[in-house]
Amino acid sequence: MTTDAAHYDERGEVPLAGYAVLASAFAAGTGAFALLARQRGVRLPERVPPWDVVLLGTATYKASRLLARDKVTSFMRAPFTRRIGEGEANEVLDEPRGRGLRRAVGDLLSCPFCVSAWAAGTLVCSYAAAPRLTRLACGGFGALTVADWLQYAWTWTQQTEED
Repeated sequence: MTTDAAHYDERGEVPLAGYAVLASAFAAGTGAFALLARQRGVRLPERVPPWDVVLLGTATYKASRLLARDKVTSFMRAPFTRRIGEGEANEVLDEPRGRGLRRAVGDLLSCPFCVSAWAAGTLVCSYAAAPRLTRLACGGFGALTVADWLQYAWTWTQQTEED
């Protein structure tokens, strides 16, 4: 992989082997879920109603923001990232550190867009196995998302009045 990484990124900073490990872990986890679900006779839904897609999407958004940007979850990111700044509304900005797999995990955990694929995968597997429980959990994440937007609206209203 080192030769490939050198051709891919002249600085050699892209941890392609680490990315391959993470992608393999994601695929293995999804495959293991599928096998286990099949062995246990889990029946997949024939369709996913649009409301459930919205609910899953909203929960995925919030879960990824919590994992990648929230101050309280920084303990999970700390071995793989370093804090580089403060974001809006109790969010922090981290950057990956280290080399190889450590850097790849840091890239994953510091990027809400990257984490969202993992969050969505987890929620979809959960939805297949326990739709009612997953809808409840997604409803909680959805409520947090709505609360965030209301907090932003309130802050914007206060700032507009002050100006």
